[in-house]
Amino acid sequence: LPTSILAADKSSKEKLGDFLAVALPATAYASTWALHDKEGRKQYYKSFAVTTGVNAALKLAGVRKRPHNSKRDSFPSGHTAYAFQGATFIHKRYGLKYGIPAYLGATYVASSRNKKHHDSDILAGALIGISSSYYFTKKRQNVTPVISKDIVGVSYTKQW
Repeated sequence: LPTSILAADKSSKEKLGDFLAVALPATAYASTWALHDKEGRKQYYKSFAVTTGVNAALKLAGVRKRPHNSKRDSFPSGHTAYAFQGATFIHKRYGLKYGIPAYLGATYVASSRNKKHHDSDILAGALIGISSSYYFTKKRQNVTPVISKDIVGVSYTKQW
């Protein structure tokens, strides 16, 4: 685990937030392998790259100091950006059924950042993560068997 997750001076809430900020995008990425979703993996790479690029560029610009600290890397919240990037990918690619728990985790990450960031930094991070996944991720095309009293066949779903 990264050192920041294990830091002794952090609260349990911050440590869990640190963990989930890594776990959510990692779970999204791992799901593309577990589900043999090659197209989803390509979409994930694009979303993750944009989230990383935008976050890094804004932090390097030194827009704002952190609360209670002189470091000029408060804007945006990277933890929140990555958490919402992963959650939105899961939702858009695999459905709301899986997205809801991911969004709950991402919201927890956002709430755990209130000592490290201004509220607008947290909101900006969430918007970056959501936007990148929302733009690059398409619902997984599904072929589902249909068996009923009158019909036996398959249903094919595609987003246009």
